[in-house]
Formats: sequence, C-alpha cells, structure tokens
Amino acid sequence: MTSSIRNVLVCILLIINAGYEIQAKDPKTEILWDNYGVPHIYGKNSREMYYAFGWAQMTNHANLMLKLYGQARGRAAEYWGDKYFDSDKQILLFKLPELAKSGYLKQNDELKSYIDAFVKGINDYAAAHPEMIGEELKQVLPVTVYDIISHTIRITCLEFLAAEDIGTVKQMTSSGSNAIAIAPSKSASKNSLLITNPHLPWTDYFMWFEAHLNSPGFNAYGIALVGMPSISMAFNNDLGWALTVNPIDASDRYELYLKEDGYLLDKKTVPFERKQVLIKVRQDDGTLKEQSVEFKYSLQGPVVGEKGNKAYAVRIAGLNNYRIFEQYHKMAESKNLADFESAVKMLQNPMFNIIYADKAGNILYVFNGNVPIRKVGDVAFWKGTIDGTDSKYIWQETHPYEDLPKLLNPASGFLQNCNDPPWTCTDPPVLNPQNYPAYMAPVGTFMRPQRAVNMIKNNPSVSFDQLVACKLNTGMEAADRFLDDLLKAVEKYPDTAAVRAAGVLRLWDKKTEKDSKGAVLFAAWWDLLNSNMFETPWNPKEPNTTPYGIKDQKLAVDLLVNAAAAVQKKYGSLTIAWGDVYRFRMYGKDYPANGGPGEYGIFRTIYFADDNDNKKRAIAGETYVAVIEFGTKVKAQVLLSYGNATQPGSKHLGDQLIMLSEKKLRPALLEKADILKNIEKREFLNIDSKN
Repeated sequence: MTSSIRNVLVCILLIINAGYEIQAKDPKTEILWDNYGVPHIYGKNSREMYYAFGWAQMTNHANLMLKLYGQARGRAAEYWGDKYFDSDKQILLFKLPELAKSGYLKQNDELKSYIDAFVKGINDYAAAHPEMIGEELKQVLPVTVYDIISHTIRITCLEFLAAEDIGTVKQMTSSGSNAIAIAPSKSASKNSLLITNPHLPWTDYFMWFEAHLNSPGFNAYGIALVGMPSISMAFNNDLGWALTVNPIDASDRYELYLKEDGYLLDKKTVPFERKQVLIKVRQDDGTLKEQSVEFKYSLQGPVVGEKGNKAYAVRIAGLNNYRIFEQYHKMAESKNLADFESAVKMLQNPMFNIIYADKAGNILYVFNGNVPIRKVGDVAFWKGTIDGTDSKYIWQETHPYEDLPKLLNPASGFLQNCNDPPWTCTDPPVLNPQNYPAYMAPVGTFMRPQRAVNMIKNNPSVSFDQLVACKLNTGMEAADRFLDDLLKAVEKYPDTAAVRAAGVLRLWDKKTEKDSKGAVLFAAWWDLLNSNMFETPWNPKEPNTTPYGIKDQKLAVDLLVNAAAAVQKKYGSLTIAWGDVYRFRMYGKDYPANGGPGEYGIFRTIYFADDNDNKKRAIAGETYVAVIEFGTKVKAQVLLSYGNATQPGSKHLGDQLIMLSEKKLRPALLEKADILKNIEKREFLNIDSKN
C-alpha cells in the first residue's frame, strides 16, 4: 500500500469517526432500514421512537393506512363511494368514533404522548412525501389520534371478536395461529425456545408490519397490524410472546321480539334508544349524497338486523378497553415474568391466547380475554342465538385474570396452541375444563394442534434447528393417521381405479412439499370424508391420537375412486405435484407453494383460493414466523411471507415469497453492527420536540 493511499484512508477514517462524535454529542432519532425493508428504530426517547414508528409505517404502507383510517372514521363512503356504505354503518352503529374520543381522554399522559407522537410521525411523513400518497387518499389527512384508536377497536372487536355474531363480514375460518414454547428441561441448549406464527388473510387490515423498536430502557422486535401504534407480538433480550386466536366467546347475539315501538324484556315492552345519522356517499360524478340511517339500541346492545317481528342485537366485551396500547407497551418493555404478568393482568386485549417464554426459563400459557361472567349456560348455549326476552342473559362483568385458564412451567416442558381450547396446551393434559365455568371454552381439538404436540412431545432435547424444522414441516397429520388404513381398505376392496390411486399414494411422502406427488389426491379424498366415518372418534382421554381408524372401508374406497376421478379430470394426472397446483402469487410473482390448510393437520398452514387458470393461490395463513432462543444473547430466525410493504413501487412487495417457496428463514438483525452490514437506507429524523 502506497503512503498516499494510506493517508487517504486515514483521512476517511477520521471523517467517519468525527461524524460519529458529532452524532454522539447531538444524537438524532434514526431509522436503519435493512435489506428486507424492516425498520430498526433508535429513538432518543420512547416518544421519538413512536414518532419514527408512525413515519416508518407510512413509508411502507401509506395508502393502506389512510384507507383503514378513513374506514375507522365511518366516512369511507364519503371518500370512496357506495361500496363502503355498509362498513360506515357498522362503524357508526357501534359508536367507534365516540369510543375513540373517550378512550383517548382516559389515557395517562405518558401513553397520550406516545399516541400523539405516532400520529405526528404519520402526518409529518405525508407532508414530506405527498408524491408517495394516492390522490384519492389524501383527503383522509390529517390523521388524528381518534382514528388510531377507532381503527384498533374496529379490528380487535368487530373484525376478530364479534365478526360471526355481527354477520356482516366473513367468518374467520382462515384466521388463527401456531405457537410453541419449549422450557429448558426439554431444550438441547437448556435455553427457552419460542415459535411465533400468526395466520391471517394476506390483505387489508390483516397485514403485519415487522419492526425493531429501541429507546432507552426499551428494545423490542416483532410485528404490529398495519396502522396500530404498538407491537402486538414481540421479543426482547429477556422474553417474548406469541398470540393465537382463541375460541373465546366474548360476543353474543340476542334475538329480540318486537312489540309496538320497542321489544319485549321480562314481559314488558321496552323502547329502543334511537339515533338518526346522516351518512354522506360519494357519487360517480364526484358529488355527495346524504343518506339517513336510524340506529336502534337495546339493553343487550346495538341492533344489527331485523327480520319480520324479530330484531338481533350484539353485545361485545372489551369495546371500552382504551388502555390496550399501554398494555402492549408494558409487555414489550418487561424484563421478567412478574413484569409481563403485571401487564397482561390489565386484560385490555379482549381475546387471544398468550404463549410466553423467557431467558429465566419460564414458559406460560394464558387463555386471555374478556370472558363475560354468566349466570347460566355452556359454550354451545352462548354460541347460539340468545333469548332476548329475559334480562338474566344480559351480562355486565367479565372474569378477572385469576379466573382464566393458564399454565406455568408444566412438567412436560412444552406448551403449544394452534387455536385449540386451553385443555390441550400440553401433553399429558393438565388443565381440566371441569374446574372452570362451562361457558369458558369448548372441549375438543383438531388435527393441526395435534400435529404440534406430536412433533414435540417425544423429543426430550429439542434444538433450535429442530424447532425451525418443526415450523417448516409440511407433513399431513391426517395422512400419518389414516393413509395406511385407506391402503388396507383398497386391498380389501380392490376396485381398479382405487388400486391405481393407491399406487400413487404408496409412493407419496405424506408431505405437502412443492414436489410432493400424491398430496393433491389425498387432500381430495380427505375433503370427502366426514367425522361419522372414523372408527374411533375424538376422545378427551387420548386428545392427540384420536380420531383414528376407518369405520366403513368400502365407502372409503368408493370416495377414493371419486377423488381420483375428480383429480384426473381437473389436472390430467393423479401424480401432479402439490406445487404445480398450489402457488404463492402476489405482486406479479409466482412460485410453487408448500404447506396447506390446517384441517389436514399441516403445521405449515397456508389457505388457498381457486385462481382463474385451474391453480390455487395462497390467500391466508403463515404470515409471520419467528423462531427464538433466549440464550445469553437472544437469537431468532424470521420471515414475513408477503414482504414488509404494500405501498406501490416498493421493492419489498412480495420479496420474501421466494424464501417462503424455498422454506427458508432469515436471521433477525438485532445488533446494530449486524444491521449496518445489511443496510438499505439510513434516515435521521428531525423531530420538533415542542409538538
């Protein structure tokens, strides 16, 4: 190396070091964007951290966020036309804008400042980058703190918790999650391990945003639903948690009998509370037309529909949970189990199981949520339509944390939940449904959680890599349980077409890899079965090995013949590979899929819809994956299936689909030095500390 080159390098190093010294004297909140569009935010304080979080979300999701906030105001029809009229009615019927204003005023000053900062980050981004926002969406600006809260109530309470009872949105059959926690006693490294794996539709208000938030005393890596100001599933250097949709009944539908100008209650006629609302609807020519809507309210709740002499009202727990952001913040800043449980005891999240693990070696399951305290009835009773003529069915309070099913550090050394009831969270079972009210949670489980248990329970020393392999496992529990019986049935009833189909299934690996041949055929056969065909039905004494056996073997063979004929007709071959039919298709990208629907007992859970070329495209499931080990230094492998952006033109639209297809995860970048080696962009934010 010549002396001149050496001098130049020395000068460059001096300039770099000088720059870092200047930043040290006058530090600024910064965002380090990694190569997958994940913002690693370093705030001077928590307020500036949340400002940067709002800014970062807008960078990757501005158009989607503004659409969601416009809907949360109940003004989407005014902005974008008649197709949003029903959505506006629902928002206004449940008085979400009023609840949001009331909830904001009840926040403590610290949390108020965080929400304020998040909103300011959103609006400042919009002001700085107007060219990045769709013209039809700019009318939503400026975003308000009330929009944030109303949006959160809408998604949590109306779209998750009460969707089935309200009946105006699809049932959440494609929503759910997987989660597993491993205790040190069952861990090869003697460190706790955790899988976080939510399953939601790959669109709209269900989209996740991955981020890494840092400020003095706060460090959390995880995901938030787009538009929400706090991370809802996360890990830090000491602990982490996953959420799964639980079979909680915290929303009830009442049938009211109309009489005169009211409804019958306790043999008396009670008048409805009525509210007249004008909803503006944008016409095709751009003008606004006002439509008058009358809302009715009973003592049970808002009336969501009427038919003949009956009306239907819905009562939802948790609509007034205004401290949900505070709870998530406290969960993320927790340093130990006591901190974490203290936050969870706030019960501001009206639903979702919690699976927890920490560096100290604790693992915890909580059937979390706002379960109403009811005088009578079991799960089946409260899942049905409730008699609205008797006031004894109108609950007023919900169970405290102490009443909820929970399990800490089971002797088995592991916990799991795949949307099953709490009673099967470990094996052998510990929680007994008879020790809880009959309405607390249903009894029974299904193939996907059984798959989770059966992959883990007999391994006395689970390594990090083995847990990753479990998460990526595409095997069908249904095939492991029933394929051999089906092949024996064909031997007993050797129909020519069945024998040909059985030949394909004998060579199949019982998995849904992209090149698995036989998976399409078996899935077609399984779809034709019903529970009456099982020789041994599900048994609570054998929760993870039942059902098993085929009751009517001749019928099973006949159904295989039918399935084979359907597959042959549709695809031209019984040996078509899974990935030739099932595809990961988004943003112009198209890759062969692996994994499949949970009803087959697949832990690599993906849901598909028919596409227009005789293929099926992924639409839900397997959104975010994190496999975490809480050692001296925490490590994690992660993936956000559809990428960390929805904004048109972003390079991160679907950029992780190829990894999904290839069954790869990527390391979560947790140390600043590692982030800087994988950096795409560095932003320093000039934040007005006066506002």
